[in-house]
Amino acid sequence: MALKNQHLFNKCFGGNLSLSVKRLAVSIAALAFTSTVTAAELSGNVAVEGRLFTTDPAYEKQAESGGVSLSFLPEFKHKWDNEDQQFTFTPFYRWDENDDERTHGDIRQLDYLVSKGDWEYQLGISKKFWGVTESQHLVDIINQTDGVEGIDGEDKLGQPMFRVSRLTDTGSVDFFVLPYFRERTFSGVNGRFRSPLVVDTDAATYESASEDKHIDYAVRWSESLDEFDFGVHLFDGTSRDPDLRIGQKNGEAVLVPHYPLITQLGLDLQYTGEAIIWKLEAIHRKRKGDDYSAAVGGFEYTLPAISESGAELGLLAEYHRDSRGEVANAPFQNDLFFGARLALNDEDSSELLAGAFVDLDNSSKSLRLEASRRIGNGMKLNIEGQVFTDVDENDPFYTFSKDDYIQVELEKFF
Repeated sequence: MALKNQHLFNKCFGGNLSLSVKRLAVSIAALAFTSTVTAAELSGNVAVEGRLFTTDPAYEKQAESGGVSLSFLPEFKHKWDNEDQQFTFTPFYRWDENDDERTHGDIRQLDYLVSKGDWEYQLGISKKFWGVTESQHLVDIINQTDGVEGIDGEDKLGQPMFRVSRLTDTGSVDFFVLPYFRERTFSGVNGRFRSPLVVDTDAATYESASEDKHIDYAVRWSESLDEFDFGVHLFDGTSRDPDLRIGQKNGEAVLVPHYPLITQLGLDLQYTGEAIIWKLEAIHRKRKGDDYSAAVGGFEYTLPAISESGAELGLLAEYHRDSRGEVANAPFQNDLFFGARLALNDEDSSELLAGAFVDLDNSSKSLRLEASRRIGNGMKLNIEGQVFTDVDENDPFYTFSKDDYIQVELEKFF
């Protein structure tokens, strides 16, 4: 039985996890299954997604006009001991019609959580989000970006971790030990949203001699005081943002990810007023031969109800600054984001977010739209699109300048 489970796990998830992490994951999954087979709660969703690119591809072998993909995200959860103990298992799988690299599986969560008084302990693979701003999450550093899922960087891979939290009346102090590093995923030769050279993830290099087995550490203190919410963190370990260096594969030029060691100090701060929310994220990152600071801050102002139905319109503006200037890893070095969020507050939870990035140095622009609405019983329609315009050749987003697209996704929840 154990060998059968190991084989199935490797087939679905073997391309991105080390043997030791696979064994840990299989062990936790087996224990969760044997102890929760009759009491686990099952939920999740299946989805079909269609993308249409409105212009011809920029690079050879890229998909011409788009394609279809399917995804599956179930969640098995079981709580006991007055809900002080919990197992969660959330696997993910996507099949993509065009890009073999986007066809992939991952364990988003597979962990054991126990609460004892003011203390909380978590062991396994999980996700932890930090951040308050709308247009970029500078402080969100625990999990690696699942780069093949979308261009916005919102999707994350599961991270092996051991977390200890000390809870207070108004916040918490969280300690993280991260024993295994997850490499970022990148589009393949047939995928869109890629650079002229394909990224060879198999040839990734590390500053640490321990490579992906380097142990990272993080600590975060968060508090809520009246209208203020803030968090301060310190991270020491392998950067989630790789440098991309020129290499060779089968006689052709490729990009090779290199993961440096960093120390990062960060702050996230939010002030919530009656109609306005002020937000700030700021970091200072230190690495060998290169220290820099970055920040994004702004506000969201909600107008009074714009209709008798209770629909609300929020106006957003955020400014981005990065001390590195215009380099590949700093796309938002002197940029402005502004947009609007419309919530109809109807029974179908209809929402729309429209926004634009403007580079204040070279006037490059990117327009983005996101909309969602529940349909019937247990279904949801999501629409998103992005348009790049007047993109300067020196702008990091120039590589995507012919990837204007519209995407429609239909989710079925269970």
